[in-house]
Amino acid sequence: MRSLCFLAVVLAALGGCLGEEQDAQCPSNVAVQKRIDCHPQPGASREACEARGCTWCSSDVPNAPWCFFPENSPYGYARSGSPEQTDKGWRVTLNKRQALSLFGNDISPIVFEVEFQTKDRLRFRLYDPNAQRFEVPLKIDGPGVTAEEANYEVEFSDDSTHLKIKRKSTGTVLWDSPLVDLFFSNQFLQITTTVPSTSVYGFGEHEHPTFKHNMDFVTYGMYARDQAPTSFANLYGVHPFYMCVEPDANAHGVLLLNSNAQDVTLSPNPSLTFRTIGGILDFYLFIGPTPENVVQQYTEAIGRPHMPAYWALGFQLSRWGYNSLDVLKETVDRMKRYDIPYDVQHYDIDYMERRLDFTYDKVNFAGLPEFIKEMKKNGKHNILILDPFITKDEEPGTYRPYELGQEMGVWVNNSDGVTPAVGQAWPPGDSVFPDYSNPRTVEWWTQLCLEFKDVLDYDGIWIDMNEPSNFMRGQIPGCADTEINNPPYTPSISDRSLAEKTLCPDSKTYLGDHYNTHSLFGWAQTEPTFNAVKQATGKRPYVLSRSTFVGSGKHTAHWLGDNFSLWKDLRRSIIGIMEFNLFGIPFIGADICGFNYNTTYELCLRWMQLGSFYPFSRNHNSEGNMEQDPAVFGDEFAKISRATLRIRYSLLPYLYTLFYESHVHGGTVVRSLMHEFTSDPETHGIDTAFLWGSAFMIAPVLEEGARTVDVYFPDAQWFDYYTGLKVPGSWKKSRVTVSAPLNKIPLYIRGGNILPQQAPATTTTESRLNPFGLLIALDEQGEASGSLFWDDGDSIDTIENENYFLAKYTFSKGQLKTEIVKDGYRGADTLKYNKITILGLKLRPQAVSLNGKSIRGDAVTYEMSGKLVLQISAPLTKELNIKFY
Repeated sequence: MRSLCFLAVVLAALGGCLGEEQDAQCPSNVAVQKRIDCHPQPGASREACEARGCTWCSSDVPNAPWCFFPENSPYGYARSGSPEQTDKGWRVTLNKRQALSLFGNDISPIVFEVEFQTKDRLRFRLYDPNAQRFEVPLKIDGPGVTAEEANYEVEFSDDSTHLKIKRKSTGTVLWDSPLVDLFFSNQFLQITTTVPSTSVYGFGEHEHPTFKHNMDFVTYGMYARDQAPTSFANLYGVHPFYMCVEPDANAHGVLLLNSNAQDVTLSPNPSLTFRTIGGILDFYLFIGPTPENVVQQYTEAIGRPHMPAYWALGFQLSRWGYNSLDVLKETVDRMKRYDIPYDVQHYDIDYMERRLDFTYDKVNFAGLPEFIKEMKKNGKHNILILDPFITKDEEPGTYRPYELGQEMGVWVNNSDGVTPAVGQAWPPGDSVFPDYSNPRTVEWWTQLCLEFKDVLDYDGIWIDMNEPSNFMRGQIPGCADTEINNPPYTPSISDRSLAEKTLCPDSKTYLGDHYNTHSLFGWAQTEPTFNAVKQATGKRPYVLSRSTFVGSGKHTAHWLGDNFSLWKDLRRSIIGIMEFNLFGIPFIGADICGFNYNTTYELCLRWMQLGSFYPFSRNHNSEGNMEQDPAVFGDEFAKISRATLRIRYSLLPYLYTLFYESHVHGGTVVRSLMHEFTSDPETHGIDTAFLWGSAFMIAPVLEEGARTVDVYFPDAQWFDYYTGLKVPGSWKKSRVTVSAPLNKIPLYIRGGNILPQQAPATTTTESRLNPFGLLIALDEQGEASGSLFWDDGDSIDTIENENYFLAKYTFSKGQLKTEIVKDGYRGADTLKYNKITILGLKLRPQAVSLNGKSIRGDAVTYEMSGKLVLQISAPLTKELNIKFY
């Protein structure tokens, strides 16, 4: 019996129990799906629960809390007085209702303040009017609008117990927070809101099993952590942002701008409960109404994604564990032998001398500076890794990065604010940690990056381990037992520890305690690195960061971390890539073929096919694993990889144009089907296929041994990329099993779109000189549109300086018209169109003219399927007008 009791307690601590009967004497009217956990930390018991003034009641609903707030909860706040007007909105004071406290040090009064920042963006925050608390130093400006101009309205319920935000046009309640469920103490802040549907997306960084969240009492912790992707674990970055699709297919987004350790519980009500252990509750709501509008409004606030260099969209190769330049040279040679498209080579920590930043191994990598120059001569680019820890134990006078840093005082310090925090990481001996939030550290880092450019002629920098990672629990000699290091509530993060694999929370940074700034470490390192690369290369910067935060996309690309060579990881990578597009970091990918474990032929081949369509396309591998570059598996594998990458390269003008649109207007590059077909509920849960922009669907094979894929075709005209054949009308709005032999990844083009193309080559340096084509896929009305953005591919601020070419294409009533919106790039003058492909023509045209001159019949081929190909020669920078008679 004792073991059963023990089991019940353990399960209660986990928050629920399968098969347990609902307690007949349940003294509660709170429906199970509306329960809010009153004992969010482990170890709940009836006694502990009731001591908190809460209700204890078992449930057979998995994960439902057994200890929850009663209807007449003694907690929370009440409104005091009337709202007072402010410059951009209004504020009202809230007082605690009763003395009872969940985690001590409650703050009362607090202020609830509303700012009507733009007509589509609302800020609302809760703060302590009597003391300055930590706030994320991300500047979000809103010019301010009147309540009448805004597309949302904020109000208290008639009895002042609820705060509500509604969409004006429909009356849909987007946010509804009972003040009784509000907590604001020194180290525990909590707020709950209902959401209008269960179509909720976002929150990161995690490896989510599905794109659309499970709302059955699932809790996700957010706190930057160096650990390989595992279900429910908090990973490298922090993105407390979600998007919700309302029942009528409008969408809105919400950001909690807070960098402390936090978690969010998704409940079946449906509702969300946010808990954080510091700072303030600082929310931004984005009204949409389309998913793309939500992301555009979000990035308008946090920073638009940076514009990547064109070469950065080429295929990239990497591994930890080449271990010598000879092995790397062999790899490069076989890639060349098989003519596999390949633009970028990465250098992981094995290029360094004993893993010391700003050095290279002059024995195993002798000749590296010359090799990098040779790669550049062959049109390739080179990315070096740098880690954010510096050994302090080299012989005095031999390691300048440490000595200069010591002199300039650039390290994260211990709680005394004076002595540097000392931990252990890759380099020999003990390490110190640069504090990138300190302007002096930025100076130090920039200087070292500039000097290193003269040693190794890099094109970009990969910043890893910047959570920051430390191979201990806290620094030497361990963390003191204080409230800041061991808070009364630790969110649902791995090991329930704030110091595991990082520094103690009471460490001091320029911005404040590490307790508040930990998850900002990588974010703070990114902009200085971006600016250093820009200064060093004189070109558009390339930065790849493992740790990210809200707004990181302005300066960095990201990859999904140390994934595994498993089919599950292949599948889930699509979810991560769609999520990071919501987070404003569209330059995103996963390690192709997997990082940890040995890959297999079939898994790696399917991953090369999928990875050919990641925005950031890189094959990367861990030390000690078998080689997995696409040239190592023999002829057939190389041939299939080459063919798929050549499709990518031929569509790079389209992908580059999407990045231009994302940089200027702030939207996504990769989208879910839900994003484009929001009113079709069937799309809401699809995360096995995805789109480039609105036009190009990728439906990869994700299961071992599969030679078919089930594809859902939303309500549009679709064409098979390979054949140009129109997908049968009967396939619309249904799932269809399509053929996918080992050499093929199913690809579809959506009618109504014009995709610019360019003949592929082995590098973008070569392909950029090749002729262009247009792929015109008509919709049911026989219409299509698209655009092409083109510049020199790597100069700084070409868009801002108007040194670019931009064409808009429309096809209607049997005629293609081109509008040259901007003709500011003279390098485009030598480029030509040589091929126009039209899909979905209803009739064979009798004659075709180009800019008023008729085209010879042998330059036109027509297939009965409605596919027409024109071979032409016309300058890219002149208007292209084609008429069909």
